[in-house]
Amino acid sequence: MKLSIIDFERQIAETGFVIFDQVVAPDLVKRLRADIPRKQDICRHWQRKNGLESGMDGAAHHIVGGADGLDEYLSHFYLDVYIRAYFDGEYILNSYGALNNMPRSENAYRHGQNFHRDVRTYSRDFRLMLNMLVMVDDFTVENGATKLLPGSHLKKERPEEEHLFANAVRAIGKAGSILLFDSNLWHSAAPNFTSLPRMALTLTFTRPFFKQQMDYPRMLGETFPVNEKMRQLLGYNARVPSSYDEWYQPPEKRMYKPGQG
Repeated sequence: MKLSIIDFERQIAETGFVIFDQVVAPDLVKRLRADIPRKQDICRHWQRKNGLESGMDGAAHHIVGGADGLDEYLSHFYLDVYIRAYFDGEYILNSYGALNNMPRSENAYRHGQNFHRDVRTYSRDFRLMLNMLVMVDDFTVENGATKLLPGSHLKKERPEEEHLFANAVRAIGKAGSILLFDSNLWHSAAPNFTSLPRMALTLTFTRPFFKQQMDYPRMLGETFPVNEKMRQLLGYNARVPSSYDEWYQPPEKRMYKPGQG
């Protein structure tokens, strides 16, 4: 049964997160499972080139632009109606990454396995950012399903470490399921104690005026998006002019379009 917007708003307000079971079609999940390692190899090259490979096992950042299953995933705009309800209007992609939680890795992506928030400015009722986690493999306790502290988005202070570990719940679900959570929520990954990798996509969305982690329009080029909805998602409609010529334009040609907040 499809979750109503009212029930979504209630759950996200009270606990800070909602899991949608098996949203992504199995054939696309299979493609994602094949495409993620290729992106990780590309990111690994740059990590090594710049001396950043320590603590980066399984991490790939800003994975859009490969004309692959990862781009196709974005084109479906999964759960768009709920994301728009969360922000009460337009939103853009702030970051798009992939994580492969490797079995018993001593060089695992360290940031993810510490309890943290993904938005640094605590905003309580003003919603700046929303996290999306896509389960590319089944998420289980054994393979390191994400830990979430329900209701922790409602308080500014970091909970005591003992409270975090004693009261966190696990985001368990089948491949293709999607977790949405308030970015003020304290959360972490967990070690993978199985013999198999566990993959996920990690996305964040923000209000359009919030600066993106990567300048996707400049990274991808002017002709990349194939439709207006994708241009909106990737931030093409919320760019900042850099010259008088870009500033003094009629409304239909301006870089910062109406309705961006």
